[in-house]
Amino acid sequence: MMERVHKGFLGNLKNDFPASIVVFLVAVPLCLGIALASGAPLFSGVIAGIIGGIVVGMLSGSPLGVSGPAAGLVVIVLNGITTLGSFESFLLAIVIAGIIQIILGLVKAGIISYYFPSSVIKGMLTGIGVIIILKQIPHGFGIDKDWEGDSSFFQNDGENTFSALMNMWDFVTPGATLIFLVSMAILIFWESPFIKNIKSLKLLQGPLVVVLAGIAFSLFFTSNPALYLAPEHLVQLPEASGFAEFFSFFTMPDFSNITNPEVYVVALTIAVVASLETLLCVEATDKLDPYKRITPANKELIAQGVGNMASGLIGGLPITQVIVRSSANIQSGGKTKASAVMHGSLLLLSVIAIPGVLNLIPLASLAAILIMVGYKLAKPSMFSAMYKLGWYQFIPFIVTVVGIVLTDLLVGIGLGMMIAIFFFLRESFKNPYFIKPTDLWEDGRIHIQLAEEISFVNKGRILNALRQIPDGAKLTIDATNTVSMDYDVLEIIEDFKQNAETRDIDVEVLGIPINKKRNIDVKIPASKNKKAAALS
Repeated sequence: MMERVHKGFLGNLKNDFPASIVVFLVAVPLCLGIALASGAPLFSGVIAGIIGGIVVGMLSGSPLGVSGPAAGLVVIVLNGITTLGSFESFLLAIVIAGIIQIILGLVKAGIISYYFPSSVIKGMLTGIGVIIILKQIPHGFGIDKDWEGDSSFFQNDGENTFSALMNMWDFVTPGATLIFLVSMAILIFWESPFIKNIKSLKLLQGPLVVVLAGIAFSLFFTSNPALYLAPEHLVQLPEASGFAEFFSFFTMPDFSNITNPEVYVVALTIAVVASLETLLCVEATDKLDPYKRITPANKELIAQGVGNMASGLIGGLPITQVIVRSSANIQSGGKTKASAVMHGSLLLLSVIAIPGVLNLIPLASLAAILIMVGYKLAKPSMFSAMYKLGWYQFIPFIVTVVGIVLTDLLVGIGLGMMIAIFFFLRESFKNPYFIKPTDLWEDGRIHIQLAEEISFVNKGRILNALRQIPDGAKLTIDATNTVSMDYDVLEIIEDFKQNAETRDIDVEVLGIPINKKRNIDVKIPASKNKKAAALS
């Protein structure tokens, strides 16, 4: 039986706080890895994580979504810094991108999120799960050449996702491997009914146990040269010797570039890509939500815009909602957006108070946590369930999965959408929902009954039906129940009426007021009156 969501903050604290710890542990290396790959200061990734958690978390309408720096923006950040010549100028572009996102939210641009097919969204979740597993296996065995959070097929170290797996065996680190195997065993054991039935352990999340065990192992291995973990195998958070050095990690935008047109080009690129990634993740997160709550997409765009403005003003990377952190939040038992806010607060407190402790966490421990997250996103049962739904659901799903694994998130989504749209158009052409059977009625005429709504995607089916009308026939096109018709379809009917005169076809049209000068949709009042409204 599903535990209900309480309205108050304290009522959900027993679920949200443990989940926030897990999300915090997952977020730390991802924030650092994305900053490193972006060519930006390491602390800029942490700033983005803090703002994404606290600021976006408080303003967002997403109950379980978690925001922060995203791997999908790495190339844009890297190119943007190079194009604008300095990180400070790039920060100005982030601020402007935030303003653009707020405008997009105010003009209701979030509606685009409602047009992604379920098969593509499920393919996105599954593809991300597969990518997490494939990318984290090398980290589990101590091969940390590729940056944490990379989701692209081709890696910066010259490898690709598959070659990295095949070539890693000569570089395995014994200490990291041991920690990884023990961590996986702990997580699997923690999922067993034995642990779940012990009430005193319900607040103690398996990932937290894994991290504590990993720290203990890394300390123990310092005295054993065969198992010693070098710094590159651990979290590497910047450490400040005092408050003065800590505040030096923050950077202000260079407002002197406000008139530079290239700043606005970079800003628009960030705004569009970040908004698209956010809307995709919103849809995916809502599907994972066990309570099936719906996130207001326009409110989310405004929250992301405010977050990007804040992040850019103090030296952070651009922000989106991120599916890896969001799914980790859901699978760790989070119930409200308080878990996202608390994860951001934990990031802030940890970089101030305990960066040294965080730098003892082995990446192999975090790899085990992420692999379990990936497995829950890409369970074999999902492939089976999608296959049972039929080819029109399964093919866009599998194309999205393969596309994400072999390219990146946005390209994979684009490929899945293309296939889904192809099937939609194919069905629109084949589906006779707007035409009744075209047999000979008692009045000796062929009748075509049009539906209430007819759009341009129905053109092919209507053209095909009209093409099959034999010469010398008597035809009635009945649109008395039609309330909206694209001008394209109206033009087809008019053109057919003119052509019918050369084929000795008697055409009667009911219910369509014709005005070919109006290049807009025709709105037809609903009526049961079947008197002819002749085309002329």
